[in-house]
Amino acid sequence: MFVFSLARVGRGLIFWMLGALLAAGAAQAQDSRQNAPGEFDFYVLALSWSPSFCEQASERGNAGRSQQIQCGGRPFSFVVHGLWPQYERGFPEYCQRPSPRLDRRILNSMLDLMPAPGLIFNEWDKHGTCSGLPQRAYFEEIRKARAAVRIPPDFIDAKEPRTVTPAEVEDAFIKVNPGLSNAAIAVSCDRTRLTEVRICMSKDLQFRACEEIDRRACRGDKLEVPPMRGGE
Repeated sequence: MFVFSLARVGRGLIFWMLGALLAAGAAQAQDSRQNAPGEFDFYVLALSWSPSFCEQASERGNAGRSQQIQCGGRPFSFVVHGLWPQYERGFPEYCQRPSPRLDRRILNSMLDLMPAPGLIFNEWDKHGTCSGLPQRAYFEEIRKARAAVRIPPDFIDAKEPRTVTPAEVEDAFIKVNPGLSNAAIAVSCDRTRLTEVRICMSKDLQFRACEEIDRRACRGDKLEVPPMRGGE
């Protein structure tokens, strides 16, 4: 019995040491600048496929105000999830606590690109405060980044459901965006659906490669693309 207990203690010590090593590795993977506003390497422009978001919200029974705005009325296709400062490894977040309260006029000005007030507040708190830019300048940067990306025709007026591969989505974006390469774009998914397209951009909003983002891309073979919803 005593020998068994020692064996269990030994295994516990090994697991603890492995956990400590993994934690140390994660800490080293994060950038040494650690959430200093304005100190980052590039942006990720995250474009969310709104119909998938709305299907997920419906399945969860989530009918909050933001979901009602985005999932009824105007038929949204890709909407801006955010413009996220990134390190080459890892990313900063919540760089000011508490964050400066977002001006309501700025929020209202962004609803055409980001049709969910809660999302806009969260993006400012989590990512905008890390940009080193004032509120208005950060959201102007989002608008510029979105204007720099053309949406493929098949995703502009998607009235019928279809099935695609992640590679087909990437190729469609690359075809209509000169200078964009497979190394600068990553497709995200849930278990069955296309959820996002993430495009890496330099601080001056030029397309650039991003190895870590690409490694985290969707590995699914076939993805459902729900049709756009809502009226005119």
